Amino acid sequence: MRMKLTTLLVGAAMASLAAHATVTDQMIRDDAKTTSDVLSWGIGTQGQRYSPLKTINSSNVARLVPMWSYSFGGEKQRGQQSQPLIHDGVMYVTASYSRIYALDVKTGKRLWKYEHRLPEGIMPCCDVINRGAALYDNLVIFGTLDAQLVALDRKTGDVVWKEKIDDYSAGYSYTAAPLIADGLLLTGVSGGEFGVVGRVEARNPKTGEKVWVRPVVEGHMGYRYDKDGKAIENGVSGTPGKTWPGDLWKTGGAATWLGGTYDPRTGLAYFGTGNPAPWNSHLRKGDNLYSCSTVAIDVKTGQIKWHYQNTPNDGWDFDGVNEFVTFDDGNRILGAKADRNGFFYVNDARTGELVNAFPFVKKVTWATGIDLKTGRPNYVPENRPGDPTASADGKKGSVVFAAPSFLGGKNQMPMAYSPDTKLFYVPSNEWGMEIWNEPITYKKGAAYLGAGFTIKTINDDYIGALRAIDPKTGKIVWEVKNEAPLWGGVLATGGDLVFWGTPEGYLKAADAKTGKVLWQYQTGSGVVAPPVTWEDKGEQYIAVVSGWGGAVPLWGGDVAKKVNYLEQGGMVWVFKLMK
Repeated sequence: MRMKLTTLLVGAAMASLAAHATVTDQMIRDDAKTTSDVLSWGIGTQGQRYSPLKTINSSNVARLVPMWSYSFGGEKQRGQQSQPLIHDGVMYVTASYSRIYALDVKTGKRLWKYEHRLPEGIMPCCDVINRGAALYDNLVIFGTLDAQLVALDRKTGDVVWKEKIDDYSAGYSYTAAPLIADGLLLTGVSGGEFGVVGRVEARNPKTGEKVWVRPVVEGHMGYRYDKDGKAIENGVSGTPGKTWPGDLWKTGGAATWLGGTYDPRTGLAYFGTGNPAPWNSHLRKGDNLYSCSTVAIDVKTGQIKWHYQNTPNDGWDFDGVNEFVTFDDGNRILGAKADRNGFFYVNDARTGELVNAFPFVKKVTWATGIDLKTGRPNYVPENRPGDPTASADGKKGSVVFAAPSFLGGKNQMPMAYSPDTKLFYVPSNEWGMEIWNEPITYKKGAAYLGAGFTIKTINDDYIGALRAIDPKTGKIVWEVKNEAPLWGGVLATGGDLVFWGTPEGYLKAADAKTGKVLWQYQTGSGVVAPPVTWEDKGEQYIAVVSGWGGAVPLWGGDVAKKVNYLEQGGMVWVFKLMK
């Protein structure tokens, strides 16, 4: 009897341990409030990137020192944009070229590594990056540059399932961190520069089986899937032919390449959509829905509940993919987005109603503002790139100078929101571009732009600026300027701190209320990834991935030349307070 009781007790203890290790829907829902782990991209599916931890604070952050660092190794040291996940004593961090590592959070010891075998001919637009993974049950799930999803056993790194998203030879790829929302695995697609069709897919995270698919280019059919995997029509997105001319909608772009956020209180997942294809806007008269928009999707049905289009008939490659971060204003749930086009938007998260819109960069030339009644931009017509067919030779439209550049007032680098200060902390960039249109036709697997461009600097002393922005007033409360463009994300904490990285290699911390820089550390390569924080047994830790790369050195024109001294790399750093 005693042996049977002992066996039962041991079995119960092991079951309890296993339950603790398993990542549940409730744990993901509570991710923003729990401080012992980081379970989702955004430190909570709402994407606020805020932690209430205050062990490290404005009075002691100067004592922050490295605890360990780990090199991703090999010759593939570039474009490290991953946000680490932390759970059960393990850090899960992706790296360039579709790699993922499991590391002991105390020592940095590698527990396992998975390196996806990539085929020849992959076509990533903006470097060989990966922004992170998702945790669910006993799995860690991430996407690959050849447009696949891979689910691995968290303990061993063994492949549990693998599913193809789409054809990489047609320009599809995948670089975002997947999103877990109400028990579903939500993913988008990359490849807007190759004439792909943007969409959001929902899968069973345990098996990879599709649940629903929602295209975000008007005219394409959505589907849901029965238990046998049979596709059942679930309604066309939008009204066919309404905002797209001819057949251009068939290769319409609007890639959902940054992934999404989710607020369980609304039941909606918010995905930003990229540029319409091609860039040459004279070929596609109309608003071109749902490109350059925030699209709110009911996760239970796969239906679009509302949309808000930031840049109708985009002619500047102002992708609208930037994250939609939900927050409370005391009366309702709002969402904020710092768009590539230079304007900061606040929408009602339930209805999409525009609440506020204002510029967050100093120079915007394509529009004079956003009409709060209609929600539409007030265009400056002469600052749209010219129609090439109206030129003397029919090969090059009139050249215009536009600001911001297509690299954006803010690009992929995620902002943070502090419920303490009620401010958003936005990594911003001041730059412009010369841009012109050219004739273009679609060819599968080929670049589909129809435009030429050169990125230009605006100021002699800085390009990047971390800005604290009041979403109610539109006021820039403070800013910290940076010589090179900012390309990494932000972390806000209850210790009245804001952390962010720079291409020059520094991880920095500033007072969240004043912007005074209180600490910085040289990581050895440019930081183009967002920091995270967690605690273990009363100690708080900060982690960030370092490794210069991404779109700037590839597409940056004069700016790329200005920062060509920056070195590539590939490491993750962990810091704690020196005792």
